[in-house]
Amino acid sequence: MRVFITGASGHVGSALVPELLHNGHQVLGLARSDESAKRLTEWGAEAVRGDLDDLDRIRAAANAADGVVHLAFRHDAMQAGDLAGAAESDLAALRAIGDALAGTDKPLVSTSGTAMLEAVAKGRVATEDDYDPNGGYRIDAENLVVDLAGKGIRSSVVRLPPITHSRLDHHGFAPTLIAFARKNGFAAYIGDGTNRWSSVHTLDAARLYRLALESAPAGTRLHAIQDEGIEFRVIAEAIGKGLGLPARSVTVEEAPQYLGFLSRFAGLGIPTSGARTSELLNWQPTHPDLLADLATGFYFA
Repeated sequence: MRVFITGASGHVGSALVPELLHNGHQVLGLARSDESAKRLTEWGAEAVRGDLDDLDRIRAAANAADGVVHLAFRHDAMQAGDLAGAAESDLAALRAIGDALAGTDKPLVSTSGTAMLEAVAKGRVATEDDYDPNGGYRIDAENLVVDLAGKGIRSSVVRLPPITHSRLDHHGFAPTLIAFARKNGFAAYIGDGTNRWSSVHTLDAARLYRLALESAPAGTRLHAIQDEGIEFRVIAEAIGKGLGLPARSVTVEEAPQYLGFLSRFAGLGIPTSGARTSELLNWQPTHPDLLADLATGFYFA
C-alpha cells in the first residue's frame, strides 16, 4: 500500500514510518522542513514538502495514495494557548483528505486522544464506545472522521492516551512534566494525585496504526492503551525519583504556576480500556510500560 502520512517525522510518525516500510508498504511523508525531508528519505520514504496549512498539497498527496494516516497537529499553537486555531487547522486538513478519498473505500486513520473522554465517562473506565456527540475541542475532528465512513472511506480513529512514551518522545507530556519539575525543583501533582492517567509505548501505538490502516472497519474508534490508569501522584513520584527531586501536591489554583498549560489536564482522571481494540485487531502491547521507561532513566539524560 502507498501510504501518505501527515506528521511523518514527528514522535509517533518516526515509529510508524519504519513500521510500515518493514511490513511492505511505501510511504509518502509530509515534511515541514529540509531536516524533516532528509530524515524521511534516509528512512526510505518519499518526502512531500509542506505543512498542515498547505491544503492543496495535502489533498493531492492523499489522492495519489492508497491510504492516509493523519498524525500532524499544531502543538505549538496549542501550547501557546491558541486551541481554536490548532483545532481548526486539524479540521481543515481532514476535510481536504476527506475530499480526496471520498467514494474510494481507501483507509484513513486519524488521531484523537482519550483525555476528552473524561466528561462523558466520568467516574468509570472509558471504552471505545464512549464519544461526545455534541462536539468540542478535537472532538469535532474525531466525529468528522467517523462520519466519513458514510462517504465511502474506510475511516478509523486511534485515540492516544495522555502519555505516549519511548526514547522517541521529546516533546510529549512526559518530557514536559519533567521540564516543569526541573524548573520548579519538585514534581507537582494536583490535590491528592489519585486521578489516573493511561499510557502506551510509542512502538506499540505505531503497530496499532498499521493494523488500523490494513484492516480496521469503517467508522471505528480504537484505543492505544497499555496502562489503563496510573495515579498521577505515582507518575510525579517516578519523575521526582529520576531527577532526584521530591514530589509535591499543589492546589488547583497553584497548578498553572507549576504545570503551565498542562494544568488544565493534570487533574483529570481518565482511566481507559483498550480491550475491544485488542480483540478487534489482535493488538497486544509488548514494549515496556510507562513506569518501566521512567525507571530506565533515558528521559532524564
